[in-house]
Amino acid sequence: MNDLLLEKLHWRYATKQFDPDRKISDDDWATLEKALILTPSSYGMQPWKFFVITNQELKESLVPASYKQVQVAECSHLLVIAVQTSIDESDVDKLIAATAEAQEKSVESLEFYKGLIVKDIVEGPRSNDVVGWAKLQAYIALGNFMTCAAMLEIDACPMEGFVPAMYDEALGLKEKGYTTAVLCPAGYRSGEDKYSVSKKVRYERGDLIEHIS
Repeated sequence: MNDLLLEKLHWRYATKQFDPDRKISDDDWATLEKALILTPSSYGMQPWKFFVITNQELKESLVPASYKQVQVAECSHLLVIAVQTSIDESDVDKLIAATAEAQEKSVESLEFYKGLIVKDIVEGPRSNDVVGWAKLQAYIALGNFMTCAAMLEIDACPMEGFVPAMYDEALGLKEKGYTTAVLCPAGYRSGEDKYSVSKKVRYERGDLIEHIS
């Protein structure tokens, strides 16, 4: 299993050219959605929403908002990870209620935990940059999605090259209380994508990992 994981990570790359005729199966995409839902987040707050775009006309209309990167149009599924633009006590109450139900606890027994979250994100220093904090969580979801996609041999391309305001307008995110954080087109690589055979450029283990015992 260890070798399989490393094999898939070596196999994956930031796909520059997708095969527009190959589509991700419903079963595989359902698995990836379940993986997204299982992504961890700070305090378990899950300050995100995952927008999945398969409408071809909409994908093509988003190419200009993506600095003309055609992956958003050629991919099978365009994943848009958006984050909340504000978090208040009601959001914390939602998490506490869900936690109480899942773990068969009383809401009252979680008051201390609720207080920690409120003092940090709702009232504390992080409340001044909720979007920045939430975007850090979004990248955890992105990494999880990319690894799980690789395990299924589904190609993906993480993208920061886009205009958030244009995406927000196209998807009506402002009215929903969200803003676009990061994109990840997914599908299958084209046989003509020269980058699929390019060697990865990674620093040596000793440059990146230091053991402290």
